[in-house]
Amino acid sequence: MSAAVHGVRQAAPSRSTPMRGLTGTGGLVRLVLRRDRFLLPSWVIVLAMIPINFVAATDSLYPTAAERLKYAQTTGTNPTFLALYGPLYDTGLGGIVAQRSGFLPVIVALISVLTVVRHTRTEEEAGRRELLGATVTGRGAGLAAALIVTMAADLVLGGLLTAGLLAQGLPFAGSLAFGLQLAAAGIVFAALAGVTAQLSEGAGAARGTAITALGAAFVIRMAADVGGAGNGLSWLGWLSPLGWENRLRAYGGERWWTLALVAALTAALVAAAGALSARRDVGAGVLPPRLGPADAPRRLSGPLGLGWRLQSRALYGWLAGFAALGVVYGAVAGGVGDMVKDNPELEKIFTRLGGQGGITDAYFASIVGMLGLIASAYAVSATLRLRTEEAGQRAEPLLATPVGRLRWAAGHLVFALLGPVALLAVAGLAAGLAHGLDTGDPGRVVPRVLGAALAQLPAVWLVAAIALALFGLAPRLTAAAWAAVAVFAVVTLFGAGLDLDQWALDVSPFTHVPKLPGHEFTAAPLLWLLVVAAVLSALGLIGFRRRDLSTG
Repeated sequence: MSAAVHGVRQAAPSRSTPMRGLTGTGGLVRLVLRRDRFLLPSWVIVLAMIPINFVAATDSLYPTAAERLKYAQTTGTNPTFLALYGPLYDTGLGGIVAQRSGFLPVIVALISVLTVVRHTRTEEEAGRRELLGATVTGRGAGLAAALIVTMAADLVLGGLLTAGLLAQGLPFAGSLAFGLQLAAAGIVFAALAGVTAQLSEGAGAARGTAITALGAAFVIRMAADVGGAGNGLSWLGWLSPLGWENRLRAYGGERWWTLALVAALTAALVAAAGALSARRDVGAGVLPPRLGPADAPRRLSGPLGLGWRLQSRALYGWLAGFAALGVVYGAVAGGVGDMVKDNPELEKIFTRLGGQGGITDAYFASIVGMLGLIASAYAVSATLRLRTEEAGQRAEPLLATPVGRLRWAAGHLVFALLGPVALLAVAGLAAGLAHGLDTGDPGRVVPRVLGAALAQLPAVWLVAAIALALFGLAPRLTAAAWAAVAVFAVVTLFGAGLDLDQWALDVSPFTHVPKLPGHEFTAAPLLWLLVVAAVLSALGLIGFRRRDLSTG
């Protein structure tokens, strides 16, 4: 069997034609659809329904043209909203809905990245791709199947969204453009994930590289939209795929030609992914792993040292991203006061909340909540490294030594526990310093923003505990941890706008975190989150200690 597989592997790069390299793609497409028969429709339908439900909610909040114009002149053009959601191109109902849904392309892109990596590099790590390669399957069939399914799902999402917005009475051109905006974001980053899946041997590195690129694209888009009018930075938007899809201008004089940029970049990335896939061996990466010294230093002699060796690079990348986000979010905080300018109604509301300080606190409360959600994605990634090592059959040789299961797991879980602390601390410090230096009072601002960021930790740890419980009790279902992150993000970011019932909002652990700064700190909900996280973690560790190791 191994000789046959080796022979297929060696012969394919030099003798297979492009058509032969895609042999078996249809069968693998059906396999991917079968494996994702519940997950794929769920995220497509949920993400399509969010803007559709925003139509009715927005219409009830701003029922007249005068009220929508007032929204456009205050909230819609505020630097905070520009940073989070992008520009407002039209003062009508469709334009407001499109702006309020401006963070959805990032979520669609993230899910597309995770889907492609899971069906390419993760399959190789588990050894299933090599077994399939020994059958009548071309070298590029696995990559092609993952890209076809993911991009088709993005297009279905765009189609459902277009149909739903049309059913709400919005114009056809704007609805189609808005649906294509979301689909374009997912398609571009699915193609990018196809490239990153070829570069390294690990699924974690492939995910991390693609997510880092997504974060960079988001930061560039924010800088372009916030600094475009006053500082001449709008040209930066053309350096980001997220800026391209935003400049399609749904409901605001559509620029259909921007889709040509998306198509060109997607084609280039897909071609690059295919070429890289043909040049490497199954299970290997284009970039060879760096060989270490012959003798390991003492700090790498135990499970914690091994965990540091495997996880430290990813942590560095996440720290850099959180520092950049903190600086950007802190820098635009000074503009939130413009929301109440020339708007007596909003001014009265925020005066009761604490005046200018009240709205700034509300802004930081929403920002640290978003940072907590992003940190939970890191925590899940760090936790599921356990599953990656187990499925890659690298855990079994280690556990055959005197190293126990719990001690080995602790070497990775320390990153899931302390990594989010470092991420949120860096982001909180960066945001607090940026805003504090702007207001001239960093001594007061920094502790408040830092404390608000660190208050997200119990919710982040609970999400990591869900991943650990799945790893210990149902290792084949660990991908559901990412589904939990997506659900919590949708509920936290869009639940209030969708007018969800309180029980639905309570599904997300981030709903229970005190809205700091600005509100009274209450320890009880945080303690309950910690208790639930501890129980789930204990169940996961007990399950891992008792179950057999799995490679599937």
